[in-house]
Amino acid sequence: MLIETEATPNPATLKFLPGRAVMDAGTRDFATPEEATASPLAEAIFDLGDVTGVFFGRDFVSVTIAPGITWADVKPDVLGILLDHFSANMPLFRQGSADFAVPVEEESFADDPADADIVAQIRELIETRVRPAVANDGGDIVYRGFDKGKVYLRMQGACAGCPSSSATLKNGIEQLLRHYVPEVTEVRAV
Repeated sequence: MLIETEATPNPATLKFLPGRAVMDAGTRDFATPEEATASPLAEAIFDLGDVTGVFFGRDFVSVTIAPGITWADVKPDVLGILLDHFSANMPLFRQGSADFAVPVEEESFADDPADADIVAQIRELIETRVRPAVANDGGDIVYRGFDKGKVYLRMQGACAGCPSSSATLKNGIEQLLRHYVPEVTEVRAV
């Protein structure tokens, strides 16, 4: 089995491509070792000690390392863990713990029912235009809400903490949404 790697715009995050599906549906972001207990794979990667984030996408795993750590020190260990996991066809999650994308209590803000058409347009653009592009960079963006012209998004994986994420939000996503949905005045990360 060959696992390819790709750099992401976030220098602390590397994207690992095992050449097969990682998630059948959705995404899963692990920001702490405690969250990683839901997945034997994420837990093993966090156990390396120099890891601050693990993200599962459709066909990739993104790993974020701590400041001051170099990929030369961590990459061989991460590759070994991934190779062992995928070669043995081990389960990605422990039974009953496969929370996808955003934990239930954080799924979204309460959208005003009067804004239903606007929210549908925003969600459609995010799903068809934004998420595929962001997944190419090893991350994900999840819709969290729309209120008085402001769109709230949660950045995950390589996007969370990326130096260029604010530029992506303002120069990319905000411009796209404002172009197609005139009611959008601003995009904010939460």
